[in-house]
Amino acid sequence: MNMCIKALGLWGIILLLTGCGDKKAGQQQQGPPPPTPVTAVKASRENAVYFDQFPANVTAVKEVELRPQVAGYITGMHFQEGSRVRRGQKLYSIDQQQYQASYDQAIANLNATKANLVRAQKDAERYNTLAQQDAVARQLVDNAQATLASAEQQVAAAQANVRQVQTTLRYTTIYAPFDGTIGISQVRLGAAVTPGQTLLNTISSDDPIAVDISVDESQISRFTQLQRRPAAPRDSLFTLELPNGNLYSYPGTIQTIDRAVDPQTGTLRVRLNFPNPEGQLKAGLNGNVRVKNNTGSQQLLIPYKAVTEQMSEYFVYVVGDSSKVTQKKVTLGTRISDKVIVKDGLTEGDLVVTEGTQKIREGAVVKVN
Repeated sequence: MNMCIKALGLWGIILLLTGCGDKKAGQQQQGPPPPTPVTAVKASRENAVYFDQFPANVTAVKEVELRPQVAGYITGMHFQEGSRVRRGQKLYSIDQQQYQASYDQAIANLNATKANLVRAQKDAERYNTLAQQDAVARQLVDNAQATLASAEQQVAAAQANVRQVQTTLRYTTIYAPFDGTIGISQVRLGAAVTPGQTLLNTISSDDPIAVDISVDESQISRFTQLQRRPAAPRDSLFTLELPNGNLYSYPGTIQTIDRAVDPQTGTLRVRLNFPNPEGQLKAGLNGNVRVKNNTGSQQLLIPYKAVTEQMSEYFVYVVGDSSKVTQKKVTLGTRISDKVIVKDGLTEGDLVVTEGTQKIREGAVVKVN
């Protein structure tokens, strides 16, 4: 019995020693993991021409609401809605019968005062002649002079009244204040209108047309310099992206920069002018203005796919000595097609991993394909 137990124990020890030997041999055979295959490119400096985009709103350079200055009924509409109108073109007529009657009465009053003035002048001349011959009392001469002065004032008042009534009569016809496009009429024939309240229509200029953008206060100096820059023929410094994604055919120029920064948003309004000969741009349309940004110097560029984002920070893997990778934090600039500007964190010539980043970690050994 004791011999069997001893034999079993000895056999177990042999098996244990054999297992440990096999494990050590397996560990010796496994060795370090092979390098991870990746693709990498060198960070290089290139000419960086790109476009900054700003939300934009199309607006008229000139726009006016047409409102009547006299009360009455609309008796005429002398235009086609939505059409081009010329400065001075007749647009609306308001019933002018009462205003014409007032004008006629004012003219009659003016003629009456002029007749009184003529009589007063003759009386004054007659009394002055008699006074020189001491044939009339001085008081009568003074009365004649006073009557003449009063008649002159009455004529002046009557003339002022004629001008006022004439102006009111002229207000019964509404003319286009400038060249532009007139909208859909807000009133129809026979409608009663109130001075200064009733909206008749709106006219806006449309060639050129304005496009407003808001820029950050940090870019004021840049846009001030762009405004001073003389526009070259076919200059595409400012282009407009339409709501359908297409680019507008004509480039724009800066018309004006607003006088002050909005303290609520920290932005400044910039107004650009765009030619609009075909009337394609309409006031109220939204789009994006693309501002060409050519720094004039070369920028450090890498493929955008090399960048990984972690907690709103950006990192890349750089292949260093002994083919080991190091993760570096970078500050990015504008994305240009499939590349991106690196403002800080890399130097020219750094070998940046572009493919295979998901298979590597800090300090991993890689094989660049």
